[in-house]
Amino acid sequence: MIRIIIFASGSGTNAQNIIQYFKKNKKIKITAVLSNNNDAKVLERAKNLEIKSKVFTRNEFYETNNILQYLKEKADFIVLAGFLWKIPEKIIEAFPNRIINIHPALLPKYGGKGMYGMNVHRAVVANKENKTGITIHYVNKNYDEGAIIFQKEVNLTSNETPETVAQKIHQLEQDNFPKVIESILMQEK
Repeated sequence: MIRIIIFASGSGTNAQNIIQYFKKNKKIKITAVLSNNNDAKVLERAKNLEIKSKVFTRNEFYETNNILQYLKEKADFIVLAGFLWKIPEKIIEAFPNRIINIHPALLPKYGGKGMYGMNVHRAVVANKENKTGITIHYVNKNYDEGAIIFQKEVNLTSNETPETVAQKIHQLEQDNFPKVIESILMQEK
């Protein structure tokens, strides 16, 4: 059984989608949702789906080995689904090519520190892009620079708003993220 821990900071729609996708899977199990935000809606979603959750502080994440130890005991693979903090190198080293992230743009465009969610969509619209999409990539020590696993694009019209772009990206995330996770994990078997 491959055990996945999901990290999320906010609403948790991607986390919920992943949990539901793997609910009946006999080879892959979501063991917990971890968050850096005590008020994150993802915690409520996890509870409703009977998935354990854990909230941690910045100090606990970066200055202690508490989270690293927890991951070593309970995870084989880590999925970042709207998690906004940079992953410490000690965790990356403990899980080489076992941590993936989803980014709401076609990397390398619109990546890096501060480029998440609506910040990305506003930049895409401001630059009058005719397409955007999602990128699923491995996590390394730099924001959004890990090896790309999967990209899916969507065409944009000239009258897009950041909100309409967000809707298109959300649909791509919902349709593709769980399937890509499954594909990665099944290739390793």
